[in-house]
Amino acid sequence: MLKLGGTATSSHLTAFQAIEEHFGKLGVDIEWVLYSDDMAVVNAFVEGEIDLAWNGPLNYVRIKNSLSEPCQVVAMRDVDFDVVTHFFVSASSDIHSIEDLTERTFAFGSRGSVETGLLAYYFLKQSEIDPDNDLRTITFSEERPPTAVSGELDVLEQVLSGSYDAGAISGPTLNRLISDETIKADDIRIIWTSEGYSHCCFTAQSDIDLTLLERLQDGFEEISAADPTGKVILQEEACSSIVRGTPQGWEIIEQAARDQRLI
Repeated sequence: MLKLGGTATSSHLTAFQAIEEHFGKLGVDIEWVLYSDDMAVVNAFVEGEIDLAWNGPLNYVRIKNSLSEPCQVVAMRDVDFDVVTHFFVSASSDIHSIEDLTERTFAFGSRGSVETGLLAYYFLKQSEIDPDNDLRTITFSEERPPTAVSGELDVLEQVLSGSYDAGAISGPTLNRLISDETIKADDIRIIWTSEGYSHCCFTAQSDIDLTLLERLQDGFEEISAADPTGKVILQEEACSSIVRGTPQGWEIIEQAARDQRLI
């Protein structure tokens, strides 16, 4: 019996139930547990309470840096490869490059967001713009007055309304908002795009049996929207497929986490 752990969200509750059912049909018994917050998942994995963890990128980096033996990246969603962070302005803005941001206002996503919080802040610093001194005003979403929307959509509205000169948005979110016609591509101008990085992953303990690891990877790749159980998993995890993961792509997240003393 393998124990899978993740944070306590409604999507994880539904997805984990379906994952248990899916793998049960394949002869792999999985039980799952949900934890109150990210660090509880990290601690449970590091202490060996769970065999598998569904990790966000910062959780994976924290686990990786807490273990003497490397953990195994089992699988990732199709949307977890080569994620990017964009800095953007409204299409009518006179800002055309990252250098033009000096003395302007900038809206981040939440502090807990790797894409538009942690990394966006780090990327600005790496571009030789000190967010705290070179910009006139910066805020993270939880520091702004509440609105009807949250997260990256709030950042988008702050910029398009003129409340802020520029903001950060992730590539997957921008693609989705354009695809579902929430915005038009020509409503905004992207002035800078980061290098690609990895995002979420299913992580296994380093000593997992290699035959079992292969069965897990094959099982994740067999998840299909054509199957009712698979459809639930993919819908709740907001992806089209789950495939074998890669241990590469978290280096920039690790650097940013060290810079901001999160690991």
